[in-house]
Amino acid sequence: MVTPAGLVVLTDRRLAVRPLTEVVRAAVDGGARWVVLRDRDLPYVERRALADAFRAMLPPGHLIVAGPDPLGGDVVHLDTREQFPRGSLHSVRIGRSCHNAAEVHALSIEDYVTLSPIFSTDTKPGYGPALAPGGAAALRAPVPWVALGGIVSPDRVRQCAAAGAAGIAALGAIMRAGDPAQVASDLVGAWGAP
Repeated sequence: MVTPAGLVVLTDRRLAVRPLTEVVRAAVDGGARWVVLRDRDLPYVERRALADAFRAMLPPGHLIVAGPDPLGGDVVHLDTREQFPRGSLHSVRIGRSCHNAAEVHALSIEDYVTLSPIFSTDTKPGYGPALAPGGAAALRAPVPWVALGGIVSPDRVRQCAAAGAAGIAALGAIMRAGDPAQVASDLVGAWGAP
């Protein structure tokens, strides 16, 4: 089983400074190897078309779809209260959003989690309190964890890596960037740096 690692890009077409497919393509060109398709409010046909476009940009199995429908793929990411996907759980890898110890301890068959917010974030102002990298590590998730929230600088990436995160997730830093490829490259470079 492959788990999200390194830079994971979360989509939000409302924040994207260019068309979403262009921003994601630039982030992939900059070194991102995982994408979480959010944009849940889109009609099924449009969302499925985005999923297909992103899958063509990524290594096989590296598109994660937010919500229980994998849109033709095999990886979903559920929020804290969402039910597992219908059908065979053996054919779908599952991630879940967690924000505190109670949610982490309620995990059952998830393959990975995002822990958030790690830092305060402009995307969800007032959301928190921020866990900080050490606080996220102290939750002792039983599966690999991806740091999410306020990951906007190489220094923050290094802090998350040092705390044991399997990866870092960026939304606003990539979607709002004038040069998403450069931002992705900077974050990926910091992930790989000692």
